[in-house]
Amino acid sequence: MPRLFVALPVPDEIADALSALQSGVPDARWVPQENLHVTLCFAGEVQGGTMRDFEEELADIAGPPFSVTIAGVEQFSSGKQPRALVALVERSDRLDWLQQKVTAVARNCGIEVERRKYRPHVTLARFPVGAETGHHFAQFMASHGTFRLEPWVAEHFTLYSSRSGRSGPIYTAEAEYPLTF
Repeated sequence: MPRLFVALPVPDEIADALSALQSGVPDARWVPQENLHVTLCFAGEVQGGTMRDFEEELADIAGPPFSVTIAGVEQFSSGKQPRALVALVERSDRLDWLQQKVTAVARNCGIEVERRKYRPHVTLARFPVGAETGHHFAQFMASHGTFRLEPWVAEHFTLYSSRSGRSGPIYTAEAEYPLTF
């Protein structure tokens, strides 16, 4: 059963700039440049028939291209344990609208979707349980806290499948959906 998620792919020039940040924090498992994306909806493991329905219903989402801006970095943690280091994506009405539409389609297809508040971001690194980050984390945050990239225009969103690989997850684009009106 494939694990699915829907995301905005990050253009190459944005991925290049983000990958330049990926150093200086021990125990960080840096996300490969080709896996950088802005998740809209994580669907998890989905059976074949539901996956086909999901693919078809996503095609019914119609909206215009919109601007996406990365500004700042942050850590996501569970208590004192860091889970991820991320580049933040500025919220916008268009991004929120698309995320809500994709999530509604997933739920309409019978997919259980987490109900936590949407925090748009690009994951730069993940940390194993017990990771030692110490002062390196603070240095990274201080050095990159004002990090900002020029906006790019999201012209499509993508349904991805994910499977485990030797050095981390392998993402495959299953379907691409243009943003046009």
